[in-house]
Amino acid sequence: MINSGRFLAVVFKKVMTTNEIAARLVDLCRKGDFETAQKELFAEDAISIEPYASPVFEKETKGLDKILEKGHKFDSMVQEMHTLEVSDPLVAANSFAATMRMDVTMKEKGRMDMAELCVYKVKDGKITSEEFFI
Repeated sequence: MINSGRFLAVVFKKVMTTNEIAARLVDLCRKGDFETAQKELFAEDAISIEPYASPVFEKETKGLDKILEKGHKFDSMVQEMHTLEVSDPLVAANSFAATMRMDVTMKEKGRMDMAELCVYKVKDGKITSEEFFI
């Protein structure tokens, strides 16, 4: 016999809207909790696109597991985070953007002030891609 309450909960699981995803991502990023944001909001096959390839990071990272690895690598390079600012999101039907500014001291490169425009695409209640522009 099917447990109808459990079945209904699975069938009617609410899919987050682009507005809800954008608000949640900005909230978590402002707290510096990027990993929770990725685990909660990103699709398993999401892609992350950097402005350019570097000796440290490839231009494209595919898959949530690889995106999480990339985040751990970046965290290991940071000596101190001085300032982290994330703008309110600008939201369209299936995408949104926000600016992010980090004033950080990197272990190998010293203090850096980094600002990016972050653009996210959403499908079926999950972020399917993020792309960073400088």
